[in-house]
Amino acid sequence: MKRIQTRRVIASVFAAILFVVSADNDGSGFAQSPSSSSVRGSSGSGRPVIIPVTIRVKGRTAPGELELQTVDLTVSEDGEPQTILSIRAMGTNAPINLIVLVQDDVVSSIGLEIKPLSDFIRRLPRDSRVFVGYLRAGSLQIRHKFTADLEKAAKSLRSPAGVAGAAPYNPYVEVIEALRRFDSQPAGRRAILLISDGLDISQGISSSSAGQSSDLQRAINEAQRRSVAIYSFFAPTVTSSTDGNLLFEGQSSLNRLSDETGGHAFFQGLGVPTSFDSFIKELRLDLDKQIALSYLSTHPRKGFHRLKLISSTPDVELDYPAGYTRK
Repeated sequence: MKRIQTRRVIASVFAAILFVVSADNDGSGFAQSPSSSSVRGSSGSGRPVIIPVTIRVKGRTAPGELELQTVDLTVSEDGEPQTILSIRAMGTNAPINLIVLVQDDVVSSIGLEIKPLSDFIRRLPRDSRVFVGYLRAGSLQIRHKFTADLEKAAKSLRSPAGVAGAAPYNPYVEVIEALRRFDSQPAGRRAILLISDGLDISQGISSSSAGQSSDLQRAINEAQRRSVAIYSFFAPTVTSSTDGNLLFEGQSSLNRLSDETGGHAFFQGLGVPTSFDSFIKELRLDLDKQIALSYLSTHPRKGFHRLKLISSTPDVELDYPAGYTRK
């Protein structure tokens, strides 16, 4: 998918959306789980669900080239149309609860990216809260618990160990552990930035496939339940950097993790990224263009509910969770 290069085009998208759909009346942020209260809507009683959505425009449209008067959004849950209650832009100034996770056995050159990652944390919106951890053998190493002191969070980042002995063998178990840290945090938009090779080899090479890792699926489920968008930066590890098949499987797993949680996966071929600068720039754009979409769910049963969002406006693309699990 090509990335957006113009802010003015996206600004017009948001203006059109907010013209078409009424502003959020209750002032709440993302719902971390569907509300237990019922709401009476045009399609009968149901429960409000709020999901994070990122809106982007295809291609590299020049400023002023695309004029959008309306943006049509429709939401379906389990194949049935649902009623949109509100759409609220989050944007640059909305605080975010962010977990930064670094796999500790990624190649040592990733240590050169610690400074731009630290600067990214420092530039987050005011009142954001950040958690920093490292995925390594044994369990999640916590470098800093959630804090609103962005300077302290930024300084807690360190260069990865870059040795095979630090390998977690299964990054998704520790991603799940990190996701549970959101449970003690206030409501609001939530995201994880994961720097990893994406490989689960805990059960052998066969378990590294994106369709074979049960812990990858568990991580997706837990993120969807908590409305956490997972953004992933691919980085080879000291053990995977020379095996093209493993690198491809790892990228496929990260792509699935991000796509199904409403985030985005960033790669530069199969090799070591020359720099995270372009990744960070595009991640900022994604976070700047994120909205909270609230709709009335008419499916009260427990279990997984699949979502589908469509825009009939030409050239508009949407990133959103593949669904959510109701308990």
